[in-house]
Formats: sequence, structure tokens, C-alpha cells
Amino acid sequence: MSSTPLPSSDDFAVCLSRARALPLNEVLALLSGRDYWHTQAVGGARSLCLTDGPHGIRRQLGEHTVSDLSNSAPATCYPTASALAASWNPALIREVGEMLGREGRSHGVDVLLGPGINLKRSPLCGRNFEYFSEDPFLSAELGMAWVSGVQSQGVGASLKHFAANNQEYRRMSIDAVVDERALRELYLSSFEWVVKQAQPWTVMAAYNGLNGRFCCESPWLLTQVLRQDWEYDGLVVSDWGAVSDRAAAFWSGLDLEMPGIEALTAPALREALADGRVSEDDLRRAAARVLQLAARVDQAQADSAEAFDEDAAHELAFRAAVQGSVLLKNDADLLPLLPREGLKVAVIGAFAEQPRYQGAGSSQLVPLRLDTPLEALRQTYGPDQVSYAPGYVRHGDQTDPALLSAAVEIAAQADAVIAFVGLPEEFEVEGIDRRHLGLPASHHALIDELLITHPHLTVVVQGGAPVELPWAERVPAILNAYLGGQAGGKAVAALISGAQTPGGKLAESWAAQLEHWPSSAQFPGGPRTVEYRESLLVGYRYFDRVEAAVPFPFGHGLSYTTFGYSEVQPAEDGRSVTLTVTNTGRRAGAEVVQLYLRRSQDTSAVLRAGQELAAFARLQLEPGQSRQVTLHLPPRAFQHYDLLWGQWRTEAGAWQVRIGASSRDIRAEYGLEVAGEKVPATLPAEYRDPGFPLRVGQAAFTELYGRPLPDNQDYRPGNYTANTPLDAMQTNLLAQGLFAGAIWHQRDLVDDIGASMNAPHNLRQLPLRAMTMNPGLTANPPLARLMAELINGDFPAAAHELGRAIRRSWRKRGQS
Repeated sequence: MSSTPLPSSDDFAVCLSRARALPLNEVLALLSGRDYWHTQAVGGARSLCLTDGPHGIRRQLGEHTVSDLSNSAPATCYPTASALAASWNPALIREVGEMLGREGRSHGVDVLLGPGINLKRSPLCGRNFEYFSEDPFLSAELGMAWVSGVQSQGVGASLKHFAANNQEYRRMSIDAVVDERALRELYLSSFEWVVKQAQPWTVMAAYNGLNGRFCCESPWLLTQVLRQDWEYDGLVVSDWGAVSDRAAAFWSGLDLEMPGIEALTAPALREALADGRVSEDDLRRAAARVLQLAARVDQAQADSAEAFDEDAAHELAFRAAVQGSVLLKNDADLLPLLPREGLKVAVIGAFAEQPRYQGAGSSQLVPLRLDTPLEALRQTYGPDQVSYAPGYVRHGDQTDPALLSAAVEIAAQADAVIAFVGLPEEFEVEGIDRRHLGLPASHHALIDELLITHPHLTVVVQGGAPVELPWAERVPAILNAYLGGQAGGKAVAALISGAQTPGGKLAESWAAQLEHWPSSAQFPGGPRTVEYRESLLVGYRYFDRVEAAVPFPFGHGLSYTTFGYSEVQPAEDGRSVTLTVTNTGRRAGAEVVQLYLRRSQDTSAVLRAGQELAAFARLQLEPGQSRQVTLHLPPRAFQHYDLLWGQWRTEAGAWQVRIGASSRDIRAEYGLEVAGEKVPATLPAEYRDPGFPLRVGQAAFTELYGRPLPDNQDYRPGNYTANTPLDAMQTNLLAQGLFAGAIWHQRDLVDDIGASMNAPHNLRQLPLRAMTMNPGLTANPPLARLMAELINGDFPAAAHELGRAIRRSWRKRGQS
């Protein structure tokens, strides 16, 4: 391997010149990882360390040729993305990014895998805690802040998961079928703005398919959209194990495959080069991007940077947890519960002592420290004034009568009762979608019993996504603490006691029940595809279109103070508006001013959402203080993506500008006439009156989609491929044996309770190529193809695949 030093410049032309001078074997080595977490140290570039995020540094310890979720170096655990988003505070999230960058450097990390900015199409997605919002504008603003913060410290970001990765069910094989307007205006929009404004050093291509092509093998997505339309100049890396055909992925625009098995990647690319499917110049251009990434990291890390401070990081995690908690309800001003002598407080619920504070899966880490709500409340009110009972078993769903009875008895003796409920790890984990929106039955039983004894009840909810709260109307105070990270317990105590004032706002809708969500009839889809029939009508865009009752709407969040809006003054050009916000209460607090744009469907020829967030600002105000704020509309505020012309266009007509404290709490509005073009009507009738709940037929969706839908026929024996999920082949004895072997193998790789309890279900949904792992590294496509033909019973084809493998082995021996 070459030892020539890497050029100091990260200019792509310089790196390309260097790549063109490398031996071909070094070029190929650069395009595959060395192991699970490192790139190859060749071509003059050192090996780079890429590691999981995004709410902390999950640097794996021990062997790096496997993924070990239970063995990582302790690190600061911040609130997850769903909680950070509830702050509506890009400045705070940039701070978190900067601290993540400093801590990453202290761990020797070069690229942190995050942020996840996929939209929350359904509340059931098992990975929603890793994503910011159901709104692309808010996701983009927060994603830009996170990326800018991390990269300012010399650690690269990896914007993920590109694109339309909105579910965990069959995530490595499902094909997301999305009309192009929804793609451009929603699912790609947040990626576009982060790419253009924050310039992440890497973008991660997703597992799933998109409109008939895997994301890792889509030239439309990776080349036309990302590189040509958005002029992206960074590196495209695969999600871990996402590549099924290395040559097709490379030809489509994927530079680096992770994790790496050079013995598989290099021969596949050599074979494609010999067959003329790829060119040597293109291979060298991709290698140049790896060299460019290494040069960017080295240049940035050569600059002096502030050292990581563990105490400062914990304090930042506390501030983030405070700002990311949402007071959903506070009847009769039950909160704050001010400390006083003699106050007897009953803390009920195992989550108070053993909180759910982070997600489960690849983002799970070992916190440097952990503030539990129970201990924080004891410190706040005094240990002798706080009693505690678990009320339910920490893991599982079954009610324990003895625990329940003890909890009710303690509550009956208290002046105030604070109950902790939420989603256990096994209910919400990467790799598996939630089956329902309910809490464990034991948590509901606890609340029902406590309300009989103590109706003036405060409930704290811990979890990464919306849940159904059937008792919400009977509970006077509800604090949604989300997954608050290592300082989340201290934050809950500060908010309940009034030491801090709530200011968080929901970045996602909390509807009353699952069936109300517009995606519910088409989630998670299958067997091969999932149709996004709701199109643009995602979350509040749908609820506000049909004027459906939503208990806790998008943008909602209460405070211990009040705010007034006045002096609304639109600019003459209509592109901005200035108003005055006044804290009209007796406590300091934060308000998030939100601006929405609304175009009536009756006056538009194209599909319109109920309204769309276009600007926001978070203000911190002292009692009686007023502040003037100007909200600027983004460049494409009134535009839609025209499918016929393949460009953004403005439809002439009347719009409403609506300003408020949530999507449903509108304080001021005015009309605006927008100049533009007359657009021909192209909207299927079912979308003009979508109804509640949403029910759109396949014919109407096909018309909106504009072409035949991809194949969604069930997998058939004899036609299995390396991309067929194992659960589609369970009638075959060989497939059953392979599944049993995978379960046996998984016993040593996964130790965390969330993943281990769901391991059989997760593994059964993986495609065959992901089941043929070479001790924990990554998919082995040649072996997967061989296994598929054996399961099909096509022995001549299996012999052909075996012959190809033998020839590859001979060629590799000859080259070495």
C-alpha cells in the first residue's frame, strides 16, 4: 500500500489528482471500510473512525469486526432528537452539536453518524425518537444547526437516512412508493436544505427502496438529485449493510460501503470494471471523495479547539432536557408544585427510579452519569417528604396487584402525587415498529387507580413518540418529558417544582388514536411496497386540512406564564412580518412564535395541505418584557413542485398568513395575494375531499403518482432472491434452518434488553443477503445469491454462483 502523505488541501481537484496516481488496488480499498467502524488506511489517508450518534458518542469498545451494542465507552447522553426538536431552538441544538464534536474528538471519532432527519410519517415508526419532526422546515432548521455545530469542531456529520426511510418493518427490503411532489416538498426537502446550507461532509444512503430502486442503487436519488440538482460535493456512504449490489450502488453514486469486507467489495468492482459496467475514472473519482473527507477531517482537527468538559456537557444536557419537555396540560394551574415545609409528595412509577431516558438500538450508549427523577425530586422536596412506590414491573405489560395496591396506599397519604409512565425499551426500538400507540396495560391501570384516590394527579410521560392517553381528560397535569438523556431526571424535578418554566412545543401531532393518522391505512404496507397514499397530507398538514380534533396539536406546549401578540406589521413585499410579543404573566418564560401559510383547496388546482409551517422564533422574556420579532418566509414559501415541468412554480392566488402559539392557537392572520402562474388542474377527486379518517383508493393514488405502481405481489417460492425477507420463505426447511442459525449467532452480538427481546422478530424481517453475515460484518451478496438459488431448488443456478465465487477467489490469489 502507498505511504505517500495525503495532500493538505481538501480541494476535490487536488484529491482527484492524487487518486489518479494511486494503484488500482488502493483505489478499490478506499471504497470499502476496514471493519465495522473504520475506513482503510491507504492512499496516504489515515484510517477514519465513524461511530454511531446522534444523541451521544457511541464509540464501541473491544472487537470492531462485529457490532456490539452493549459495549461502548461512557459518553454524555443528550435528549434524543424528538426531545431536542421540542425546544424549537436551533441555537441550543448547535450548542449540543458543538459539544458532541468536542467529545467526539476526545474519543478519536472523525465522523458522527447523524443527524437523522427523516420525517415522522407514522407515530408507529420504531425509530421516531431519532428523528426531529413531521415537518420538513423545522427538521431542516434543526438539522442545519446540529451539522454546523458538530463540524465546527472538526468532526464530520453523516446526514441520514437518505431517503424516505420512515419505518422499520422490512426496512432493508421495503420499497417506499411516493409521488414526486411529496418527495420534493416533504421527504427530500429537509435533506436539500441541510445539504445546501450546512454542507455535511457525508450523506448516508438508506436501507429501503424508493419508487422501484434501492436508495443505495438509485442514480436518480444519489446522482441526479443529490449531486446534480443540489450540487453536493461530499461523500456518499451506505447505511451499515445496505448494499446488495456493489457495482450497481457504485454506478448510482455511492462512494463508500460500510461496514467493509474488502475481500467482497474489491472483487465485485474489479468484475464490474472488466465487464464495462463501471469505469476506472469513476472509481478514482469516488476514491478522491474518501481522500477529500480525510483531508477535511485532518485540516479541521489541526485547528485549535476547546477541550471537552464533562461537567459543562452535563449542564448542557440538563438545559436541553428542560427546553425539550412539553407541558401538555395544566388545569387549574396545578403546576408548579412549589416546595414547602411539610409537603408530602408521593412519587409513583418504576420509571421514576429507572427512567427511560434514551432510545434502544444503534444509538444506545453508556451515560457518563444519570440523574434519576426520584433522586432529583428527593433533593428538591427533601428526602423525608418524598415517598416512593414502583406501581408496576419496569419491563413488560402485566399488572402486578401487589405493586399496584402499595402504590395506591402511599398515594392516599400524600398531599401531591406524581406518576411516571411511558414506553419501555421493548415497546420502542430500532428494527421494529410499534404495534399500537398504547402504554403498557400496567401503566394505564396505575393511572386509573390513582385517579380514584387522588384526582389532583400529575403524570410524567417518558417515551420517544406520541402515545394514546385514554385518561388525559381526567388528569389535570401532564408533562411529556420525552427521552430526556442523562440529565432528564433533574430537568423533570426542576420543571415540576417551578425552578424552571416549561417552554417546549410539540414538533409532531398527538392525535387521539392511531386510526386518525393519515398514514394508518397504509402503514407499514407490504409485502414488497408501502404506498404513501396520503401524499402531502402528513401529520398536522392533514389534521388541519380536515379540521379534525387533535388533543395535543403540532406546536402545542403550555407555560407557567402567558404571552400576548400585538402590532403585526407585514412587509410590503409579503416576504416577512414583524410583531411584538409580550410576557403578560408573573414568571420568566419562553414562547415559540409560529407562522403558517394556508391556501384553500377550493381556489387551488393542485393538492394543498391544511397549512404549512414557514417560519418560527423562540423568545425568552422576563415578566412584563416585550420584544419585537421579524419572521422571514423562505424562498419557496409559495411554490410547489410541478411534475410536468420538473421545476418549482408559483400558482397565483390568495394565501392566508397565520401567526400563533401552535398550529391550532392562531393569534393573528391576514390575507396575501401572491403573483404567479395559472396552473392546470391535475388533482384526483379523492384528494379534493380526503375525509376523516383518510381513505384514498389505489386508483386515485396511481393517478397522483403519474405512472404504474411498482410490483407489490407476494414473494413466490422459486422466485426468491438475495433481497427476499426471511419471513417470506419460512415454508422452506433450509430457510428455517438459516433463521435458527441467525438467532443462535445473535445471542452474543446483542445484549441490550430492547434489541434482545425483539431479536427474533427483527431477524425474521431481514432480507437473505443480511442473514448471510460474515461474523457480524455485513451482507455477503455472493453467498446470499447462492443461498437463494438453493432455497429455490435451482441447482444449476446455484452451481453457477458457486463457480463465480471460485473464479473470484482464484483471481484474488493471483493478484496477491
